[in-house]
Amino acid sequence: MKKFNLFKEIITADRRELIQAINSTQTFAINYKGEIKTPPYADKEILIFEREELPKPVSALPSETSIKLEEVFGKNYQIVEDEDRVLIKAFSNWQELIGLNTPRSSYDDTTADGVAEFSNKNLEEIGWHATEFNINYRTLVELAEEKCKGITLCIEQEEPQYQFSGLGFIFNDNEAEKIFFEYAKKHVQYMIDTHEEFIKERLTDDEKDAAKFFGLL
Repeated sequence: MKKFNLFKEIITADRRELIQAINSTQTFAINYKGEIKTPPYADKEILIFEREELPKPVSALPSETSIKLEEVFGKNYQIVEDEDRVLIKAFSNWQELIGLNTPRSSYDDTTADGVAEFSNKNLEEIGWHATEFNINYRTLVELAEEKCKGITLCIEQEEPQYQFSGLGFIFNDNEAEKIFFEYAKKHVQYMIDTHEEFIKERLTDDEKDAAKFFGLL
């Protein structure tokens, strides 16, 4: 997975397409690639801006030259118009972007408590059973970020003190499911083979259920 760090990234949108979307008065959004999108948004769509539908104006729509983009985006965005492009920095609007993107994200890593669940049912089932053998969600997230295709939409900085908050988007859940399952199965087998508290005769009912889930009982 790749990081898309809003502290560093500048999103580039086509100015003409953006003005057309604004003039339409319909709900539209801009994704992290700078593309204009309209609802319903695709699964795992990552948005850096959304404007909800506006009431239809009584008078004629403003001309392209009269539109002030700063007023459309609001104070939490930095906007620079560069001929046929609009350059956007969105990190100051991070709290609103969490709410906008969480429904389509694979996991939420925006709080001090860390990742608590996966939105995909199959990934969550693996994560739930894996915890019985001391595999935490952080371990699975790091596995996904190392081996899976996707994006971590985040704000991350080193100075003046380290700060990180992010939402993970795993693009191929089936691929992640196979990676998670094989990793967890090998770990559970290792724990059963090498840790006295996990020998088969001492497993709790929940641990037995987990071992069965991974095909080890």
